[in-house]
Amino acid sequence: MRVVLQRVSRASVTVGGRVTGSIDEGLLLLVGFTPEDGAAEVAWMADKVSGLRIFPDDDGKMNRSLDETGGGVLVVSQFTLYGDTRKGRRPSFVSAAPPEVAIPLYEAFVAALRARVRGAVATGEFGAMMEVELVNDGPVTLVLERTPGGAS
Repeated sequence: MRVVLQRVSRASVTVGGRVTGSIDEGLLLLVGFTPEDGAAEVAWMADKVSGLRIFPDDDGKMNRSLDETGGGVLVVSQFTLYGDTRKGRRPSFVSAAPPEVAIPLYEAFVAALRARVRGAVATGEFGAMMEVELVNDGPVTLVLERTPGGAS
């Protein structure tokens, strides 16, 4: 499981001219899965995201977590996070989970975040062509990864 996390002042996702999710201060998460990912990776990632101390305290140091700020989360599925560009000019996506595997994992991840985060948890639309807008705060961008079996 791979997540590109961006601390944002605001973010939204639009599908076909309709806003499907938006947040103010919080985190935008671009999320991809492999066929081997499961419940353990989802739970680990939800705990990691909700507990990361990447928001500024009164001294401007990254010392506060999402739970401490009450910020929101916008979760956007993105299978292209597992695009392999080592050969040729066209990415290969064979490492990305197919929809029948990825959709339940995505839904479980969103549910796990909703159980852990005080703020709003909004989403894009799985498999849709989405327009994502954000104002990156900092900028702060991290790549989080959890592989089956616990290696990260």
